[in-house]
Amino acid sequence: MLFIITDSFSQISFENLASDSGINVVCGNTLFGNGITFYDYDNDGWDDITIASAEGDPIRFLKNINGNFVNQNLNINDNNWKNKQINWVDIDNDGDNDLFITSDTSINRLFKNLGNMILEEITGTSGMLTEVLVTYGASWGDYNNDGFIDVFLSNRDTTIPNVLYKNNGNNTFTLVNSEAGIINTGMLSFCSAFFDYNNDGYQDIYVANDKVEYTNTLYKNNGNGTFTDVSEISGTDIAIDAMSVTISDFNADGWMDIYVSNDVPGNALLKNNGDGTFTDIAESSQTTANTVSWGAVFLDADNDSDLDLYVSAEHDGTIPGYLSSAFYENNNDETFNLNNAAVPDDLAISYSNAIGDIDNDGYPEIAVNNINHNNIFLWKNTTATSNNWLKVKLEGTQSNRNGIGSLIEISINGEKQYRYTLCGEGYLSQNSATEFFGIGTRTQIDYIKVKWLSGVEDILYNVNANQLLNITEGSSTLSLSDNELNSLKVYPNPVSDMLYVKSINLIKKIILYNMLGQIILEYKVNLQEASINLKMLEKGVYFLETQTDISTEIIELIKR
Repeated sequence: MLFIITDSFSQISFENLASDSGINVVCGNTLFGNGITFYDYDNDGWDDITIASAEGDPIRFLKNINGNFVNQNLNINDNNWKNKQINWVDIDNDGDNDLFITSDTSINRLFKNLGNMILEEITGTSGMLTEVLVTYGASWGDYNNDGFIDVFLSNRDTTIPNVLYKNNGNNTFTLVNSEAGIINTGMLSFCSAFFDYNNDGYQDIYVANDKVEYTNTLYKNNGNGTFTDVSEISGTDIAIDAMSVTISDFNADGWMDIYVSNDVPGNALLKNNGDGTFTDIAESSQTTANTVSWGAVFLDADNDSDLDLYVSAEHDGTIPGYLSSAFYENNNDETFNLNNAAVPDDLAISYSNAIGDIDNDGYPEIAVNNINHNNIFLWKNTTATSNNWLKVKLEGTQSNRNGIGSLIEISINGEKQYRYTLCGEGYLSQNSATEFFGIGTRTQIDYIKVKWLSGVEDILYNVNANQLLNITEGSSTLSLSDNELNSLKVYPNPVSDMLYVKSINLIKKIILYNMLGQIILEYKVNLQEASINLKMLEKGVYFLETQTDISTEIIELIKR
């Protein structure tokens, strides 16, 4: 079977439609900027925008109504203090979004959503510190896999350490730095990210520290509630003026990479080698950006199946040689081309950015918070292409409600893409809760696999393109726990001749399907081990179904 894959070629383009969409927001002139959130805070299916602001200005809650935005008053008391990052998070798994706000001049504040967007401040009873921590970034994840999201605070001060709070599951948090092994004395940290760098199912933490005397830090999750500093042995202990941490699998190899923004001489792109180490390939990938970079975000702007990169900068285009922003188009060979024609007139001093979808057309937009009394940028994706897409939104049951920390894998004709769900990634930003996949001219996805922090895996087959797919943990008929998955081994894959199937349970039947769902081979067995000679099978993509006495599993099989 021969597959010929072509993607619709297009020139990536964006148009700033902030004013045309009802947004006219001036957020003052704050040192190192304020945050922005492109997140559906009221769960109505439309990505809203929340804008942090300078002292004396209220936080702006911009509700998305069919692609247009209106300013919404959420009745937050004393909403006129300087704030940095805004996170919408479900701290109690009740299905609505609670609100967390950081500040470098005031205390951090936590508001519980009582329902219908009625917010009640619970900072004083939450167990969180009620003193000024000089906090910039807040990253949320579930480090102990108990189903409740915890938070890591990046404090930009040489005397105040960063903070890890454990969520107790009852609207309270406990400071766990010492018992978790997060030992630091203050490192001028701007932001951090929970992610799984070694694919062991536990969330690690990477921290961006400002100034070269404070190297960046990678904390490896040991799986027992503690962390180990592996910065040096992993090669992630870079010494730069690190501002932003952006996580994604830019080369689709199944391992999450790290992009770190910096001053001149340039940014770092830490490629995950898959063996616990990283290599900085910013220069060879042409993503250094000659400017003072801040927020950065990966997105597939033209839905051609690879991730592009947008970077905000502390320059407005008036100084020759310094970029006011950078849009990098992915060449799908671990290199990028600078294509700033995609964002014309991006000429403002900008710090934070986030992606969402203002009109639910499957093409991601970019929201950017600017200073010097400029309105924000709302970069509407106007790329002219017929490429198809898929959006995925998760709902956890055993895992946290928002599915934070899940790995989503899709496959089409053996070509895979991966997304890792984060909350509070990038510089003072929060992206949409919906994950975007561009799939080019293909109209169907062979399978979608979600691996949740609980260890449960959901697999869906033959999914049509151009839709929002809501996946609830454990809802697919082939959902498997870690124990069930580890009980079956199929190797090698890809295979050229002999295929081996082993199970701790009794194998009853093995069936091989082609891409059309037709049965190619079928074996009835009553053993724990089986071997199949596939030497004469045509090259291509197949599905192998293995039925044991307790479960059925289907995996994608590549024949070489």
